[in-house]
Amino acid sequence: MKNRLKELRERYGLTQEQLGELIGVSRQAINAIETEKFEPSIWLAYDISKIFHCSIEEVFLFEESEKKSRSQQSRGVV
Repeated sequence: MKNRLKELRERYGLTQEQLGELIGVSRQAINAIETEKFEPSIWLAYDISKIFHCSIEEVFLFEESEKKSRSQQSRGVV
């Protein structure tokens, strides 16, 4: 899932480690979200959006992706 996490984090002057501490995850987790290797739970996405005083949709961009979603993969959708 595409996101604006790095852009927002840098705008607020936070390191990955500092943001992780604010929401209770590791720096590695923040890096994985920023590089789209990990999709956060809805609760984590909510916590992140509250740090930046915006909606989840302003941080995480829900758009069609070339990559199959997990639900499509599990259903064998081609």
